[in-house]
Amino acid sequence: MDHRFIPNLTEEQIADIQLKGLRWTVGHVHANSPFYQERFRDAGLEPGDVKTLDDLRKLPFTTAEDLKDGYPLPLLSVPERDVVRIHGSSGTTGKRKILSYTQKDIDDWKDMFARCYEMAGLTVEDRVQICVGYGLWTAGSGFQLGCERFGAMALPVGPGLLEIQLQMLTDLKSTCICSTASMALLMGEEVQKQGLADKIRLRKAIFGSETHTPKMRRQFEQALGLEDSFDIIGMTELYGPGTGLECEAHDGIHYWADYYITEIIDPETLQPVAPGEVGEMVVTSLRKEASPLIRYRTHDLTRFIPGRCGCGVNLPRLDKIMGRSDDMFIFRGVNIYPGQIGSVLEHFKELSAEYRIFLSRKDGLDHMAVHVERAPGAQASSDADLARALAAEIRKHILVRGEVTILGPGELPRSFSKTKRVEDSRGEE
Repeated sequence: MDHRFIPNLTEEQIADIQLKGLRWTVGHVHANSPFYQERFRDAGLEPGDVKTLDDLRKLPFTTAEDLKDGYPLPLLSVPERDVVRIHGSSGTTGKRKILSYTQKDIDDWKDMFARCYEMAGLTVEDRVQICVGYGLWTAGSGFQLGCERFGAMALPVGPGLLEIQLQMLTDLKSTCICSTASMALLMGEEVQKQGLADKIRLRKAIFGSETHTPKMRRQFEQALGLEDSFDIIGMTELYGPGTGLECEAHDGIHYWADYYITEIIDPETLQPVAPGEVGEMVVTSLRKEASPLIRYRTHDLTRFIPGRCGCGVNLPRLDKIMGRSDDMFIFRGVNIYPGQIGSVLEHFKELSAEYRIFLSRKDGLDHMAVHVERAPGAQASSDADLARALAAEIRKHILVRGEVTILGPGELPRSFSKTKRVEDSRGEE
C-alpha cells in the first residue's frame, strides 16, 4: 500500500532508526541540557554507555514534576535563539509544563500529524473542522499544522462556540471534525435537537484528549451520521496531538515508532510489564531538538498490541488510552479507575454513555454516588429497576457499593473539552 506520509518500515528498520535516534538524543542532551547532564552524572552514565536499545533501561526517568521544577523553559537543549515557539499545558501546582520547539521540531510534528489524516483515509478534498483549543495549548495548532501539510482545507473554529460550529457544518459542509469525544457528543446532540442531520455532510471524526467508552463513541457516530471515527493520541510534552492514530481496522492505535520509543511499565515497580499487559506508557524522543524527552512517564495506561495489523501498515500499535495511573481513586480500600464505571454502562442499552461519580464522607465513612443518564427513548418508568440493576453490576465488577441515580437525557452537564467524571469532596468534611 502506497502512502504519501506513512512510511513502510520493517521491524529491523524501525529498530535501526530507534537506536540511531536514541544515541543521538543521549549525546545531544549530554552536551546541551543542564538538567540531563546532572541526571547522567548522578547515574554515572556517559553517552557511550548506550550501545543497544536494551541500554535504554539504564537511563533515568523524567517526570511532570521535573518539567514544573524547571519552569519556565525546562529541558531546554538548544540556544534560546533557536526556539521558534513554545506550547504549554496546565499544571496542578500553578506552574505550567512549557515545552520549546525549534523549526525542525515543528516540521517533524506536522509530518507526523499529516500521517494521522492519511491514516484516517482523508483526501485533499476534505474540509476539516478543528474544534479544539488554540493558543498556548498544542491541540488546535497541531491539527491545523497537520491539515495544511496534508493538503486538506482547515476550518479553524476552536472549542465551544456551538452556534458557529453548527453554521460551519451546514454552510461550509465540513466532512471531518476534530474534537474531544465530549465535544463530538455535544455537537451530535445539538444536530439532532435542531433537525440538522440532513443539512450536514460529515463523514469522519478524529477525537482524543480523554478516555471514552464504545457506547459514547457509538452515540456521537450515530448522531452525526458518521461513516467512521478515529482515536488520536499525543501530549504537549511529546510535540502535541498527532503522535499516533487508530486505523480503519480499529484494532489499536498505530504510533510513529520512528520518532519516539514507547515502553509499558508497571507504575509501582517501574519494571516492564509482560507482553500484552496494561501498564503506564513511557516515551523517549528520537529527534526532538529543543526539549528532548528521555523515559518520560506519561501516566497514561495502555498496552502493546502484538502482530501485524489488517490495514497493512507495519508501524507498531498500542491499545486505546484506558485512563491515567494518577486518575485512580481509592474507595473503601479498593483502587478504582473512572473508566471502569463507563465500561459497566456498556451492559445497559437503556442508559447513555454519560456518567458522573460523586465521592463524599459522612460520619467517617466514604460514600459513592453514580449519576447516569437514561438513553433517549427509554422509559422513565423503569428507572428504579435500572438503578438497582446498575448498582448490582457495579458491585459485581468493582466490588464496592454505590448509590445510583438515573437522570433524563441531557441532564448531566456537557463539556466542550474533557468531561470531569469524578467529584471528590471527601476532604471537605
